[in-house]
Amino acid sequence: MIEIGEIRKATAETKEKFIREEANFLDISDHDFLSLIMVTPAIGVALANGSISLFEELALNKMARKMSKGGYFMKTDPVAHAMKFVVKNFGKWEEEFLAIIEICMDATFDRSQLQHIEGSASGDVVKDFARDLMKVPYIFVRFLSTMVLNDESDIVERRSISKVEYEKILNIGTQLHINAIPVFKSFCDTFEVK
Repeated sequence: MIEIGEIRKATAETKEKFIREEANFLDISDHDFLSLIMVTPAIGVALANGSISLFEELALNKMARKMSKGGYFMKTDPVAHAMKFVVKNFGKWEEEFLAIIEICMDATFDRSQLQHIEGSASGDVVKDFARDLMKVPYIFVRFLSTMVLNDESDIVERRSISKVEYEKILNIGTQLHINAIPVFKSFCDTFEVK
């Protein structure tokens, strides 16, 4: 995605601002900074309760390392390192980072087409969601998977979630203008709110 002009430009500008205002001397490539931006929904959901648990921190670090360009086995992963700065001052960066995710979405698929794809209605929310995922572009599935801390392969399952975390997912969906897309609604139906 970083090769798409508008994504590269928005990422580079925000990276420069982030380094200037938040993390002087941070050494991170544009690719890895975009990966950091893509982790924003998961950070937001993890912070919904007010703090990040050890399990959530481990899951976020795993996600960050998975999304980074790689080659950081013996040294600090730049995405995981930069994520600490985002977590510390999340309120300041959330909207700006979500705006870049929106640019990524606009550049990689047509949201209006996704709104016209009817959701499945078999009565089993997990099976319906699995069927709905097969009707949308893979890149949209990747965007959805960044909202859960579980392994991406586990996206199609029933999971328990707190009310504040669920509301945060709904809020992110609204901010990204995907809340009216049937597959997003189907995704939300897979959560069991505690």
